[in-house]
Amino acid sequence: MHSFPSISHVLKIFLFSLLILWQAFPCPRATAAEADDLPSITASSAILIEASTGRVIYEKDADARRYPASMTKMMTCLLAQRTLGRHQDILISPRAAQTEDATLEESAGDVFPADELIRGMMLVSDNGAAVALAEASAGSVAAFVAQMNEEAQALGMHDTHFANPNGLTDPQHYSTARDMAVLARFAMQQEAFREIVATAQAPVHWALPRGKVRVEKNTNELLGHYAGMTGIKTGWTSAAGGCLAASARRGGLELIAIVMHAESPEARFQDARKLLDYGFAQTKLKRGLSKDRLRKSVWVRGGRQATVAVHPVSDVNYPLIGGEDAKRYTVTYDLPKIVDAPLKEGAVVGRLVLNYDGQPVGAVDLTAEKIDAGFSFGSLFVHAFGWLLPRL
Repeated sequence: MHSFPSISHVLKIFLFSLLILWQAFPCPRATAAEADDLPSITASSAILIEASTGRVIYEKDADARRYPASMTKMMTCLLAQRTLGRHQDILISPRAAQTEDATLEESAGDVFPADELIRGMMLVSDNGAAVALAEASAGSVAAFVAQMNEEAQALGMHDTHFANPNGLTDPQHYSTARDMAVLARFAMQQEAFREIVATAQAPVHWALPRGKVRVEKNTNELLGHYAGMTGIKTGWTSAAGGCLAASARRGGLELIAIVMHAESPEARFQDARKLLDYGFAQTKLKRGLSKDRLRKSVWVRGGRQATVAVHPVSDVNYPLIGGEDAKRYTVTYDLPKIVDAPLKEGAVVGRLVLNYDGQPVGAVDLTAEKIDAGFSFGSLFVHAFGWLLPRL
């Protein structure tokens, strides 16, 4: 008498057969057309992001530590603009004048208005100008570099360490494409910075010798030659290879591409073009929520009031890549329950996080209104019983 196999045994055989067939004829993870659409670039590391949210559209070895070369000057520019008066006189020291690749050809004893020297540094990537600005801003290059590293940590650039203000090669001076994108994105939110890096050509005026002026052309060859180009900064050393932070806006969509260690100075521009072309072809921006409708509050400790309103730095829109659905976006808040006074107007206190299919893909900074330190009964209650208070 023949025995028949059990149903469970038949099911096991069936599943095993399916496994064999799947291994023999695997489902492709991407079509050949999709693979062909990816940009072919020479850069060892690269990243492409949507500027308003920081969402990554493309990346290649984006967390590898590499020399950032003169992309470093994005940080130098930010700190100099923050700490120096526009018309403050900046003296070119012997150290600054003797720095390698002082392309403005400044001499020791020359004097520039701060905004002119900053513009000159960014247009022609003058290394000596970066040294002079560092000395004027912090009293010494070493003190300025310490501020650069503090700012990098505050921005979340955790794989970055600066050793100088200009990007000349140093083993202790490194970053990643991802960190450079964080820096570039933050910098492009500052109007004074945006104005400089979008300038294709401009005069640079000396204060001393009086009346001296040079017309300088931006080293970013994509300005005026790529539709919508808005910046940002070139970089090149033999060790770093071709580096470029490039941004472009078309319609309401702005993209930022970072290229590191391209094979030549020319290749960095070609690589950036390919990345931006890819991003504009793949990405659409769906209008989301107005920043004026996204006001939240947090408790205040040690202030003249017990709460302060916070809001996004910009409207919250949804970057859609390759036909994604805006309905699959959700918003959450990364925000402390209590902040300490005083707070400057526009101080960043948290982030609005964009999630796609439940996974975080981008963020928008949340800033606070100004609040002075002082006394209020409400704030005293927050200090004493803050642990009991609910989130607002």
